[in-house]
Amino acid sequence: MANWSGIVKQLKKERDRAEKELSALNAALTAFVGAYSGSDKSKPKRKMSAAARKKISLAQKARWANSGVTKGKGTVKLKRTMSAAGRRRIAAAQRARWAKVKAGKKQ
Repeated sequence: MANWSGIVKQLKKERDRAEKELSALNAALTAFVGAYSGSDKSKPKRKMSAAARKKISLAQKARWANSGVTKGKGTVKLKRTMSAAGRRRIAAAQRARWAKVKAGKKQ
């Protein structure tokens, strides 16, 4: 029976230690939140005028119009950024790499 009472005492000590640790963490959190929650209230939010929103909207619509994408009608083929010769060189290099890999597997 002495073992049981010793175990119970140790568990109670551990519980008390954990409670103290939790209360310290709660106090730290409260202080942290209190220190940083006031900064948002003192700063006024920036408001955008209706004219500015309209200007931004028109600019975005112009960008979409120039991109070649039409709403609901699919996409228009965009210009290639790589020449056909460049594409052939890349494809040939990739074929050579795969040939080297396959040759290594045969040996």
